[in-house]
Amino acid sequence: MDNLTHSLVGALVGQAGLKKKTGLAMPALIIGANLPDVDAACFFWLEGAEHLGFRRGITHGPPAMVLLPLILAGLLYGFDRWQAKRGKQPEDRLPVSFKWLFLLSFIGCLTHPALDWLNVYGIRLLEPFSSQWFYGDTLFIIDVWLWALMGFATWFSLRREKRGGEWKRPARAAIAVALAYIGMNGAITESVEGNFTLNARPDHPNGNLRVGAIASPVPLYFWQREIIGTSIDHQYVIPAAEYHGLLNGEATAVIGLIPNSYIVGPRACVSKLNKLSDASNWSEIEAFLFWSRNPFVETTEDGSLLLRDARFYDPRARDRFTVELPDGACGS
Repeated sequence: MDNLTHSLVGALVGQAGLKKKTGLAMPALIIGANLPDVDAACFFWLEGAEHLGFRRGITHGPPAMVLLPLILAGLLYGFDRWQAKRGKQPEDRLPVSFKWLFLLSFIGCLTHPALDWLNVYGIRLLEPFSSQWFYGDTLFIIDVWLWALMGFATWFSLRREKRGGEWKRPARAAIAVALAYIGMNGAITESVEGNFTLNARPDHPNGNLRVGAIASPVPLYFWQREIIGTSIDHQYVIPAAEYHGLLNGEATAVIGLIPNSYIVGPRACVSKLNKLSDASNWSEIEAFLFWSRNPFVETTEDGSLLLRDARFYDPRARDRFTVELPDGACGS
C-alpha cells in the first residue's frame, strides 16, 4: 500500500491507546509502519526494472520484522537520552521505555507487510527463507476510502483528546470498520475469482477454457474488479465495465467480444527469454520475470518488443513495469 495508508494505520493504532505506553510511542508506530519500505533505497544502485525483483522482499520478511524494530527503538531511545542530556526533553513527554519502544515499533512494522499483502503487486513474506510471492488481491494499492476513514478518525480522536473527551473509542471503532471493509473486499475478490469463467471463441481448438482468473481491485470503485485471465497462449484483461453481476452468480465473457486492446498478447515468447543471458539488459529481464505474475510480450507498431505484465497493462504508455527486449528475442 502507499505510505500515507501505512502512516495512518500507525497513527490510528496509537490513538487507540497504545501511545500512552511510553514516550515517543507515536514516532515508533508511524515510522515503524513505514520502515520496511527502506528497500526503496535500491533505486540508488539498481538500473531500470531491476528494482521489481528486489522490492517487497528482504525488508518485509521475518528477520527484518525483528531487526528493523530493534534498530528503530534504539534510535528513538538514543534520541531521548540525547535530548535529556542537553535539557531539551519536552516536559510533557512520558518516560521512555526501551521495551515498549521495541514492542510498538514491532507492531508498526507488522502492519506493513499485512497491508502490502492485500494488493495484486505481491510480497515475499518469507524472505530470505523462501522467495515465493504472496497475493491478497483485496485492495487497490491506493484506497481513498481507507484514507477518508482513517484520516477522519485520527483527526477526530486527536480533537477529542485535546478537548479532554473520550478519544480512544473513535480510533478503535475506525480500526474495526477498516477491518470489516478489508474483509468485505476479500469476500468480493473470492466471489469473483471463484465464479468467473472465460469462454473461448467457438473456433478455438481448446473449446471452453476454465481460467485461473485474478480479480484485480480498481481505483475508487472498491466493489468492482478487473479480470486478468490466462489461457494457454494469451493474457486477457477484461475491464470492470465489460461484465455485470459477478456477485450474483457466475459471469461469462466471450473472448471474441473483448476489445482487441484488451487481448494483451501471446505468452509463447516468454518461455524463450532464458536464452537471452547475453542481452545487455539481461539483469532487468531476469528481475522482471522473477517479479511478474502475468508476463507477456507485446509487439509495438514500430516493431519493438516489450516485456510487460497484464496486472499493470496500459496500452497507451510504456511505464516502469515494462522492459524493452532486444531484436530477435522471440525468434525460433
